Amino acid sequence: MAEQINDKKVFTLLQVMQSIQQTLAERYKSSFWVKAEMNKLNYYPQSGHCFPELVEKRDGKVIAQVRSTLWREDFIRINRVFQSIVKESLKDGIKILFCANITFDPTYGLSLRIIDIDPSYSLGDLEKEKADAIEKLKQEGIYDINRLFKLPLLPKRLAIISVDTSKGYADFMNVIKANENGYTFFQMLFPALLQGEKAIDSIINQLRRIKKVQHHFDVVAIMRGGGDDIGLSCYNNFRLAKEVALFPLPVITGIGHSTNETVVELVAYENAITPTKLAEYLLQKFDKYSIPLHRAEEKIMDMSRKILHDERVRFRNATRYFRSITSNELITSVNEIINLRRALFQQTKFRFKSELNELNSLERTINNLSPDNVLKRGFSITMLNGKAITSYKEVKQGDIIETKVFKGLLQSSINKTTK
Repeated sequence: MAEQINDKKVFTLLQVMQSIQQTLAERYKSSFWVKAEMNKLNYYPQSGHCFPELVEKRDGKVIAQVRSTLWREDFIRINRVFQSIVKESLKDGIKILFCANITFDPTYGLSLRIIDIDPSYSLGDLEKEKADAIEKLKQEGIYDINRLFKLPLLPKRLAIISVDTSKGYADFMNVIKANENGYTFFQMLFPALLQGEKAIDSIINQLRRIKKVQHHFDVVAIMRGGGDDIGLSCYNNFRLAKEVALFPLPVITGIGHSTNETVVELVAYENAITPTKLAEYLLQKFDKYSIPLHRAEEKIMDMSRKILHDERVRFRNATRYFRSITSNELITSVNEIINLRRALFQQTKFRFKSELNELNSLERTINNLSPDNVLKRGFSITMLNGKAITSYKEVKQGDIIETKVFKGLLQSSINKTTK
């Protein structure tokens, strides 16, 4: 009941709130469907209740907003259905079509109690977000850029974006380390959140870290384990997809699901269904190189063995032929040496005799030409002052000259010289 104060009818605040509560209860007796954006889920793990903050935006500005409640039992039921259809949990920033009752509490004010959510509406909005991201990437001409990179023949240096506690990462490493051919890899883990809205910035930050040291790596691998598809909408984000598309190294993914590919997987250089398949993909690169290499190795060994065998046979034949030739040559040469020795002896003997006769003849000639023998034959030598005279001009009248004969020396005086 209102009271009178200074001739004024005055209500207490509680009375006003109760009146509003009664009016709203009489006016909105049934539930109704509303579409809005869930700006924040405001989930409280301890109680299990949610207090979503609902907004409507126009041109990026909030034109309406209201608080809401989603009690624990309703949240569990709705979220289970949401996950099975949308493949995502209820989260911040998604558009929802929900069934609600208007509630008004004198203490907490107006709110909407959510009793159901249509997941197909949110699914359509998420698919639209994916389609919009793809279209924008294509308009900017970057949708296929990462697939244009050339993967190294043997991609050995791996930059891995995952978390060390991820089962998918563990499966990947087990396959890599246990390969029967002993292929070795260098891998470095860059830890990041792998699902939810925070995963977008987390993965982008790690990609930018890798870019600073890109010369140390051949490829970037983004991997996430798990058998369901919950929490994958972050991989449809345009910013993250663009970062992957423009990354200066090939990006390969193993997100761990088997349904429609996310935008990040579509723009990546290569996508495998699971981290295990991703590891097998890398090992196949080595197999593709090593199998023909081993075949070539075997072929080279076979050819080498054949060449060695053929060369041994040829060497043995050449040796036998050489021995035969050298033996014949040796016999022939020995005979030639014997004949040459005989011929040389005969020639030497003949030459020696001829030279001896020639020496004897020369000796006789020399003896005949000796001064004594010349003088003996009647010749003489006329000398002036001990020097032989060869011309009349060398003496003059009155010179005393000596004439040497075989048996003695004559001394004369020059009376006259004539020509």
